[in-house]
Amino acid sequence: MSAPPQTPTAAVAGFTMPAEWEPQEAVWMSWPVDPRLWPGRLEAIQGILANLAAALARHINVRINADPAHHAGIRRALKSSRADTLAIELFPHPTNDVWCRDHGPTFVRHRDTGEIALVDWTFNAWGEKFEPHNLDNEVPQRIAESLGLRRFPVNFTFEGGGLEADGEGRILTTESVALNPNRNPGIMRSQADEILRQSLGADEIIWLPSGLEGDDTDGHIDTLTRFTAPGTLLTAVEPNRSDPNHAILEQNKQLLIDAGLEVIDLPQPPPIPAPSGWRESRLPGTYANFLITNGAVLAPVYGFRKEDDHALGILRQAFPGHKVTPFDCREILLEGGAIHCLTQQQPAATTPQDRA
Repeated sequence: MSAPPQTPTAAVAGFTMPAEWEPQEAVWMSWPVDPRLWPGRLEAIQGILANLAAALARHINVRINADPAHHAGIRRALKSSRADTLAIELFPHPTNDVWCRDHGPTFVRHRDTGEIALVDWTFNAWGEKFEPHNLDNEVPQRIAESLGLRRFPVNFTFEGGGLEADGEGRILTTESVALNPNRNPGIMRSQADEILRQSLGADEIIWLPSGLEGDDTDGHIDTLTRFTAPGTLLTAVEPNRSDPNHAILEQNKQLLIDAGLEVIDLPQPPPIPAPSGWRESRLPGTYANFLITNGAVLAPVYGFRKEDDHALGILRQAFPGHKVTPFDCREILLEGGAIHCLTQQQPAATTPQDRA
C-alpha cells in the first residue's frame, strides 16, 4: 500500500515571509475577555485595546478575533475610543487570551503570484505556562477558513513573536524559544533550522541565545532586535553593566555584527519592577516591541519622559517615511507584552512587479 501524499511545505509551494514594512492588508488583534487574566483590570484593558485598534484604524484595516457573544461590547468600546468602525471588522473566532502575535498565524506570500497563505504553528502558551489555551491554538485555522486562505500546518510548537524577517530570506530567532524543552523536547538546532526554512521560505536563520529578564515567552526576538531594512537592525542594548540584561544584550549585538548586519542601538527603558507577588521580579519592558504598518510605526512607551523620547527619536530616524506614534504600554506590560505582542500583520497580496 502506497504512502499518502505529503503536504508540501510553504517553501516548496513557493511562499516566503515578507518584511513587516511591506504593504499590509490588515492587522489582527484578539480581544481580552477573561477576568482571571486581568484581575480587577479587564474593563481598563479592553479600553486600552480599543484605543490601540482606533490608532491602527487610522492607517489600516483592523480585524479582531472574539467570540460573537462579546461583539456588542467590543463595538461599544470602539465607539468610546472614537475608532473608525468602518475600518474594523469583528470575526467570530473565540480566544483564551490577547496575544495575537503568538497564537495567531504567521502570514506568508507567494514569491510570484502574490497569493497570501498562513503558517499554523502549534501553540502551547509558551510552554504550558497558562491554561487554557485550546481556543488560541485554533485561531490560525479559523482565520484560514474565514478568509479562504491556504494553510500550512506545522508540527512544531512555536509563536509568531519568535520570528523577525527581512523580506529577503533572512529570519532571526532565539534558541531559548524554539529549542526549549517546554515546546519541542529533544529537538536539535539543525532540525529546528530546517523546519523554519521550510515553513517560511527562508534562506538563512540567524540564532540568538536568549532574551530579557522577566519574559514569560522565554526570549522572543520581537523584544530584542528588529529589522528596519534588509541588513539593518535596531537592537536593544542595556548600557548599565550591573543590569541583568546587559550581558545577554551585548552578546546578541555582537552575534548580529558577526553575521554581517548593521546594528543600531536601541537603549532599554529603566528597569520596571513587577508588582508584589508577580510571577517574575521585573517586567520585560523594551522599546523593540513596536509595530510597523502602512505609513506608521506604533511604538511602546512606559512613562519615562527622557528615555521614551530618546527611543521615539531613534525610531523616527530609522523609519523616516512613517509616522511614529507613541502608545502607553504600562498596563499591558503587567501581563508581559506590548504592541507587537498584541498584533499580527496580514501582508497585502502584491506581486514582485507591484513591489518594484
